[in-house]
Amino acid sequence: MDNFLIIRTSSLGDIIHTLPALAALRKGFPTARIAWAVGQKGREILDFVPGIDATVVVGSPGWRRKIRQADQTVLDFQGLLKSGLIAWLSRSRKRIGFGRKNLKEPLASLFYTDRLEDVSETEHVIRKNLRLLRLVGVAAERFEFPLAIPPEIRASIRKKIEPRGGRKLVLFNVGAAWPTKRWPAENWITILKELGSADISPLLLWGTREEEKTALDIHRATGAPMVPFLTVKEILALVADADLLVSGDTFALQAACALSVPVVGIFGPTNPARNGPFLARDKTAYHEIDCSLCYRRSCDSLKCMKLVKPEDVVPLIQSALEDHA
Repeated sequence: MDNFLIIRTSSLGDIIHTLPALAALRKGFPTARIAWAVGQKGREILDFVPGIDATVVVGSPGWRRKIRQADQTVLDFQGLLKSGLIAWLSRSRKRIGFGRKNLKEPLASLFYTDRLEDVSETEHVIRKNLRLLRLVGVAAERFEFPLAIPPEIRASIRKKIEPRGGRKLVLFNVGAAWPTKRWPAENWITILKELGSADISPLLLWGTREEEKTALDIHRATGAPMVPFLTVKEILALVADADLLVSGDTFALQAACALSVPVVGIFGPTNPARNGPFLARDKTAYHEIDCSLCYRRSCDSLKCMKLVKPEDVVPLIQSALEDHA
């Protein structure tokens, strides 16, 4: 029997972007044993994913032993020295990864026995991940997300938020892990005030304590309610229930796309064609400048995000709501 080990330990959005590769691998090898090496937070996503035979949390007791299986092929979708080392520690004879030009840390290629030929970094990262499966004989193009959210978690979330009164639930995800992906609070305030008469039930989504402070400032200025602190699983359940998500390039946006929830994405340092929504109905606000696509986590000017104005975003939200009236 074939054995596979997928390595994608983080981040949450990147784990979401690897799910179509898992789905295609499972279809190609329906009887194979498929394990996934992941970080602790990412484990919460994988708990909702059928088709995985074993989830190994890197750093947990005995994890090195658990990633070792006879006749195993490793697929490293992360491309870091850390993930390459995990591949090597698995003692697998076949360890597959991207070529040096497609790796965040090119030295990771030293840990692989097989490397994919160079692929374009302008195409969507999901498609890039699917390309890696060619080295195990799987040709796939479909973006399929095997996510199954238990009804009881969805019901629990509905009890935690204010009743929408028949109006459309629109989530405004006001934070981001990278400072360069965060849209200024005053812009969120402006669009919420402009949408005040729309037939929507707005809800401010946040994840960290820093984001909570931003959400609180927006709440005080607009009256838009805030969600309580939610786990990763609860965020997935909440997003699945939404009619629209407005967000920067974050886990919530990737989750919404995976769950077929309409989105309006706000992009700055990252490429919306590579990391953003992939359905024609979805919308993005983005202004290309000389230093675009820098993928930097810090920046003195934040010019690319500042160039995206409320007047760019409000019509996109209105259009998205009309499309799904």
